[in-house]
Amino acid sequence: MRFRKNIHLAAAWLSLVALSLLIATPPNPAKAQQQRDGQATAQTTPTPNPSPRPASEDTRPLTTRSNPPRTLAELRSRIEEVVHQPALEPGFFAVKIASLDTGQIIYQQDANKFVRPASNMKLYTVAAALDRLTPDYHFITSVYAKETADKGETIKGDLIVYGRGDPSIAARFNNGDYFKGINDLADRIVAAGVKRVKGDLVGDESYFNGAPLGSGWEWEDLQWSYGAQVSALTVNDNAIDLTVKPGATVGAPCIVTTGPPATFMTIANRATTSARGSKSELQIYRGLGANALEISGSVPLGDNGFTGSVAIPDPALAFVTMLRDALTKRGVRIDGKVRTVDARSGGSIVPNPLITQTQSTSVPPQPPPVEIVSLQSPAFSLIAEHTLKPSQNLYTEIILRTIGRVTSANPNQTNEDAGLIVVRNFLRQAAANESDLALNDGSGLSRNDMITANATVQLLTFMSKHRYFARFRDALPIAGVDGTLRTRMRGTPAEGNLRAKTGSLSSVASLSGYVTTAAGEHLVFSMMLNNYPDASALRSNSIDAIAILLASFAGRSQ
Repeated sequence: MRFRKNIHLAAAWLSLVALSLLIATPPNPAKAQQQRDGQATAQTTPTPNPSPRPASEDTRPLTTRSNPPRTLAELRSRIEEVVHQPALEPGFFAVKIASLDTGQIIYQQDANKFVRPASNMKLYTVAAALDRLTPDYHFITSVYAKETADKGETIKGDLIVYGRGDPSIAARFNNGDYFKGINDLADRIVAAGVKRVKGDLVGDESYFNGAPLGSGWEWEDLQWSYGAQVSALTVNDNAIDLTVKPGATVGAPCIVTTGPPATFMTIANRATTSARGSKSELQIYRGLGANALEISGSVPLGDNGFTGSVAIPDPALAFVTMLRDALTKRGVRIDGKVRTVDARSGGSIVPNPLITQTQSTSVPPQPPPVEIVSLQSPAFSLIAEHTLKPSQNLYTEIILRTIGRVTSANPNQTNEDAGLIVVRNFLRQAAANESDLALNDGSGLSRNDMITANATVQLLTFMSKHRYFARFRDALPIAGVDGTLRTRMRGTPAEGNLRAKTGSLSSVASLSGYVTTAAGEHLVFSMMLNNYPDASALRSNSIDAIAILLASFAGRSQ
């Protein structure tokens, strides 16, 4: 962690912050994906300014006013000024800040009240998983057959790809290459001597049971990548990257491209190119569970068009479709079709010990399948980093189901429910008050998740003493450097110093984590804005303003 302790840099960062506030503009109002770490929303007009102050008051932005605080009393006074500004009056702002060095509470407001955390919920899931799985845990994907290949070349029956939730078969882990993870698995199958499969290529996603969506998710989220469904066979974040550009002339069809090519779903392009300077009227729609993406409306000539990510309806099918193509290119002949098997169908040939041990002894035992090859994920510590820094919802839900799957002995319990029990048990170990928690999913996309600033600070304090704290801390976004904080608090004492998890829904903005003051004191904090029509519009002059104050604090808590 890089610390900034020289308070004489204040003038430089003040001017940079002021400039950033002056040039700030609302997001592009194009239809669909204004990607946040929880929900995509479109913003068509800027949020109105707060009520003007009397002319005698200092009207500079709160983040740029006066020198860094030098006493605890001054710091608290400056935080009070931020918390009680008129723009925040209509909603709710829960705050708790404490010193890790002294245990002193620096500031708190409504820290015991329930608020929606958005993606701050990921802190709870990943912390519990680091404790239960360890940073060295690996996800394994296996390729099975009912028997070994005939003469080392032919599989007489089906070839089954059995997933256990590995999220790393994705462009995110392979320098943007959509195909590398699949190609690695195909190369292993070929290296095992397989040249022909006389049966089907089966994607077996039965390792996870229960619904493929998180509890409490809203249907409007499910079209986009941040609402991608969970599968034990995951590929490229269970989404396709979509680009829609105007054509060469007015009236021409729009140009649609996807990454990777969407051979596993249908795209109906009815969008046309409109006159230069006209309003973009692009519409993108995929019905619930539908395998067709509909693109309609218009994009003006010369417009930048749309770029975003759309969830795919059947991740396991996409996986085996891409794998079949990779195997075919390597000369492997597959006689049958591609198909999928899930936990509800009961068609898996891979024994589930939780189910097998409860079956009647009158059921004849099936011979175990033969593992042809396997593929191992990177260590969980790297997956945690790829989860928290970009705020990846799908990965968090996979992690939640994994800790439920590997720890629960109840075959009638969903992996999601079992995972939530693991998280709650871990929080008891962390001495968090159970009455301060209402957990419904792992990622925070559910609007039914409720936590308190007290509970979050307690979790973060516990993790600061945990044997895996360094891995947990390193997985968090760094202000002004990477992840969802890469563009925030640049040129301030928080840059390269503050490490925290962001959270964003249409009416929620949150930030919880760690920061070191200018005097070298280590602080922990949780700040959660709720019930604002566009909470992100208030984030700079509230959450970020307080974070910068903490990083620039030149005094001591005691």
